Amino acid sequence: MPRHVTIKEVAAAAGISYQTVSKVLNHQVKVSKQTEARIHAAANELGYHPNSIARSLRSRSSGMIGFSWEPHPPDQSNQIYSQFMESIIHYSENVGYHILAFPYKPGSEWIEAYRNLIDTNRVDGFILSSIEKGDTRIPFLQGQNFPFVAFGRANPEWQFPYVDVDGAAGMRMVVEHLISQGHRRIAIINWSETKSSSVGQNRMKGCMEALKNAGIVIPSEWIARGEGDFSFAYQTSIQWLDRSSTERPTAIITFSDVMAIGAMNAAQNLHMLVGTDLAITGFDDSPLMQHLIPSLTSVSQPIWEVGRIAAEILQGILNGTPSQNQTILLEPSLIIRDSSSQPFHSV
Repeated sequence: MPRHVTIKEVAAAAGISYQTVSKVLNHQVKVSKQTEARIHAAANELGYHPNSIARSLRSRSSGMIGFSWEPHPPDQSNQIYSQFMESIIHYSENVGYHILAFPYKPGSEWIEAYRNLIDTNRVDGFILSSIEKGDTRIPFLQGQNFPFVAFGRANPEWQFPYVDVDGAAGMRMVVEHLISQGHRRIAIINWSETKSSSVGQNRMKGCMEALKNAGIVIPSEWIARGEGDFSFAYQTSIQWLDRSSTERPTAIITFSDVMAIGAMNAAQNLHMLVGTDLAITGFDDSPLMQHLIPSLTSVSQPIWEVGRIAAEILQGILNGTPSQNQTILLEPSLIIRDSSSQPFHSV
């Protein structure tokens, strides 16, 4: 068995007091960059690794952050949650924490999973995702006085730490872009109204605000709500587009890249040229969207930053040094590509 290097040995090698080395390695104090560099250099040279079991017994800390999310169908990967998880893992492990992923359970069973992890001291805090309006996890954790940060907003009157992307701003960019290209007959494919997520509501709000500002009123039948998948978008688009050129929309806004691909396939199967006869936009700017033919215009979200900031806010709460601003709303950006880049001349 390799010998365990102690903090006192690291302190002696760095020429710095044992107490200071201990606090620096446990992220409990800030020192000069030169001092921190000496400590980490000595630790690396000696092969020091913290004794997480002993540390947790002393501090009553598990060193774990709980994370669970509502799953998507097995045949639909979610690049947003993958990138978000990678980000929180990267930041948390750099400050001595690991992520404990646990299964999603519908309804009140999910609350019991959170309760069990709290009661058994297996986590020090939670990062929440899949936030919904009236999300029961938020008042539960607040009632338990247990640390958490959410990726997403819930009820406007609720006060809790969160990081989110301004979906309304993203959709305003989309609508303003399409209008600047000459489009007036614009259709929208949204998620089902039964979906209580504030994400869809915020994005729809941005769409309608921008349309209203431009004086454009779209027919109610050109606002479709349903499952956020390829099939729903495809069938909806077929119904809209299989008409004369004066009776169909000239642009389709979708609330995800998967739905955008469904709309693109529908247009192409009707022998329409996406980008020329019809503009289509997505949301998320998933990998490979730039490699579609034509490449897809999409709203890009700074998901890596969302994960980093969420983990950073939670660390501040856990360390007793909470940041003053615990509600962060980040701006997305519109990536314009071939699916909407050409000016449209109405007929």
